[in-house]
Amino acid sequence: SPLATTGIFSAARVWWTFRLMGKMDVAVLDGGLPKWRAEGREVEDMPPIVRDRHMTVSRQNHLVKDVTQVAHSAKLAEAEIIDARSAPRFRGEVAEPRPGLRSGHIPGAKNLPYADVLSPDGTMKAPPALKAAFEAAGIDLKKPAITSCGSGVTAAILSLALERIGHRNHALYDGSWAEWGMYDDLRVATGP
Repeated sequence: SPLATTGIFSAARVWWTFRLMGKMDVAVLDGGLPKWRAEGREVEDMPPIVRDRHMTVSRQNHLVKDVTQVAHSAKLAEAEIIDARSAPRFRGEVAEPRPGLRSGHIPGAKNLPYADVLSPDGTMKAPPALKAAFEAAGIDLKKPAITSCGSGVTAAILSLALERIGHRNHALYDGSWAEWGMYDDLRVATGP
């Protein structure tokens, strides 16, 4: 599958992590190295030269939400909670791949599987198509957004897509379903 070879899963998560640490001048190579090579662009196969460097971290807390903040947002419906998992997992129709997790989704969340913002070749869809995908999922792009998934990785793909369409008021729920689904005191919704 092109999605498995482009590195979009780890690339989007690394993009988000650098931004969380205050490094906003970070980009993702759309289509990954396979597309780069297919376009005949130069690559280098020499070993990297390791140098001492210093990075000053300035954590951007507005880019991440914890379980308490997400529960509060869900209760007050003050943000669009967007779940990147597949529709059957979101609806609670299949067992979660991680043992011990309940099936379903955060109450009030909307489902936009991460694959719906990607083209078949593994590149991200163009902004008009991205916007259409969010709107088709019933997401109000005028509201703040919180992205979620199974473990915080594919949620970063949705965060990258939001950024690409100019929606800057978004955060990622880092604990995602791996955290929410294990707490019996948190409500779980099933179905659409």
